Amino acid sequence: MALIDGKTAQQIVETVKDVCGHNVNFILPDGKILASTDPERVGEYHEIGHRAALEGKMLEVRQDKEAAGSRKGVNLPFSFRGEMVAVIGITGEPDEVRRYAYLAQSITYLILREKSLDARHQDERERCAFLVRALTAGEMVNREYLLEFLSSRELDLQSRCRTVLVSINRRLNPGNLSMVEKQVLQLFERAGSDFYSFSYPGEYCLILPDEKYEKNRSVFRDFAEENRPLVKIGIGTEHALIHQSRSFENARAALHALGPEQYVAEFESLDLPLILWNLPEDVNRAYVKRTVEKLSEKEKRVLSCYFATDCSLKKTAEELFIHVNTLQYQLTGIREKTGYDPRHFRDGAVLYLGLLLLQRREDDAVTGPVPGN
Repeated sequence: MALIDGKTAQQIVETVKDVCGHNVNFILPDGKILASTDPERVGEYHEIGHRAALEGKMLEVRQDKEAAGSRKGVNLPFSFRGEMVAVIGITGEPDEVRRYAYLAQSITYLILREKSLDARHQDERERCAFLVRALTAGEMVNREYLLEFLSSRELDLQSRCRTVLVSINRRLNPGNLSMVEKQVLQLFERAGSDFYSFSYPGEYCLILPDEKYEKNRSVFRDFAEENRPLVKIGIGTEHALIHQSRSFENARAALHALGPEQYVAEFESLDLPLILWNLPEDVNRAYVKRTVEKLSEKEKRVLSCYFATDCSLKKTAEELFIHVNTLQYQLTGIREKTGYDPRHFRDGAVLYLGLLLLQRREDDAVTGPVPGN
């Protein structure tokens, strides 16, 4: 990739080392170490780094010389604009340096992004991203420039389109993150549109003609289900292309409206969440504190699964691989801790709303609040 030269790669590894204090290697997809904070390793072949690039997931080395050119540490593949760029290797005890791997990925992204923006001309990808951001934000764009671009895609200002937001939760620290990001771009290609932008740390925004969305509605749903809980998708309503800011706001609200164990939503299908997302933040906090905040992560998962199966004890027990009696015991524990019994309709509704509002708060921390909140 043209953006990566030895000087840029060296800047990346030195920046990462300043943060983590461990030696860092910038490994090309073919396994060659392009840059390193250990000068003697530059030019060496790194077998584990090569494998990490091929497999698209983080690989750890527990012992020195476990493979050719490898030492103890973690090796995390990194993609930029859908292309495998390199593997970032951090030397040290895996349990100690693993926490720095995703920070290294973020630093790499920011440096490459800066390099890209410094380029003297906008390539086609940058033009797409620029116009998606402008249209979804309702910003003014040079009309001639915009019309020329749309004409090349057989679109015009009145074309009926939807905005689709695909959010990747990087806080889950997935080892296959680069592979999932590549699959998101393949999803867009399958849907028939490259009219998208990316916002750090993990949100893709696609503008898609409505007829293409209708043909591929199930494709988006299947993708979200296959990549749960890492990926969530919010889909806005149909609007003229010039009014995509409305569809974008709808998509953002749909994304935030996703409840526990839900991973894709169309704005027009929402009902109760539309009311909830307009609650003031102080009301949200107070309700969560009064209902589900005291529950452990395990209890929240049990409750989420119970509601996702329409409060079926049998189905919930099967999903959680536990006996029905064990489930009953856990639900009783939730009642004793919260004062609400999920097996009773009214109490269950109270707890369900608490989980929805808690999910909204957690999503706000990842993607930012819904406009107007």
